[in-house]
Amino acid sequence: MNEPTQTLAFWVTAPGQGELREEPLPKVAPGQVRVRASYGAISRGTEALVFRGEVPASEHQRMRAPFQEGDFSFPVKYGYCSVGEVEEGPADLLGRSVFCLYPHQAQYVVPAEAVVPLPHEVPPERAILAANMETAVNGLWDATPRIGDRIAVIGAGTVGCLVAWLAGRIPGCEVELIDVDPGKAGVAEALGLGFALPEQARGEADLVIHTSGSPAGLVTALGLAGRESTVVEMSWYGARPATLPLGEAFHQRRLTLRSSQVGGLPPSQAPRWTLRRRLQTALPLLADPRLDVLITGSSAFTELPAVMARLVEAPQGTICHRIHYSRG
Repeated sequence: MNEPTQTLAFWVTAPGQGELREEPLPKVAPGQVRVRASYGAISRGTEALVFRGEVPASEHQRMRAPFQEGDFSFPVKYGYCSVGEVEEGPADLLGRSVFCLYPHQAQYVVPAEAVVPLPHEVPPERAILAANMETAVNGLWDATPRIGDRIAVIGAGTVGCLVAWLAGRIPGCEVELIDVDPGKAGVAEALGLGFALPEQARGEADLVIHTSGSPAGLVTALGLAGRESTVVEMSWYGARPATLPLGEAFHQRRLTLRSSQVGGLPPSQAPRWTLRRRLQTALPLLADPRLDVLITGSSAFTELPAVMARLVEAPQGTICHRIHYSRG
């Protein structure tokens, strides 16, 4: 079989615009693998900010994704959810389904240590949630929930649902998933979670985790926090400002507002953990078929430029959108 020399990749070319480009595929060197993508996913958080051109100049270096090409001033090849099959490389990886933090591209060559084999119990179609699950794991490490906590999770996107689902498995914890879309109630029910609209949410929470991506959601989070409790901010707003009511009862209730960002390990984990170990921990957590409820649509890779433009406008009901690649 002839070794492929060209592949197709998705590039963001200007704010709100993208295209598929043919580009050279390098030969596989010792210690590398060639992966043929099977599935990908669109991150409607950070990826939407990138697509709209809302990454501030101060963060152009810190926000680079693994294997990113180009810069946020455009054009840029960006993304980090790729599941595929190893076509060439070390014998122990050959033919294996793997996850890689790689942009949207049909085939790619990376160091062998950049791919993580999927556990046998996790189908490739669901493994696209791995990067989001890794973010959820990191967020809960930062949040340090305790047995029996009343936990409010604001934002029923992919990360918010995974955070709430993980927190709901802690003995005694009562988890309420909160979103402005009443249609997300069915998703919460499928995951075994409580649900509320912001105006109906239970207050006096022991822990509040915010993932909605909206400053209004963070205002709601501060309002639901009980005295001496912690609000963990997992949303990233890019260049948008967030105005918060830090007067009122913020100080009297002695609230703690803590940031969480998946690019770094929490201090409590950093001495012993690596990013690869964290990803290897996240992948088996996707074995539960109930998590398929988070995948709310699917499109062909060839449709990605139009699909990306549509999805960044946050259509009602969309959580995680899967991209499937041709096997031709």
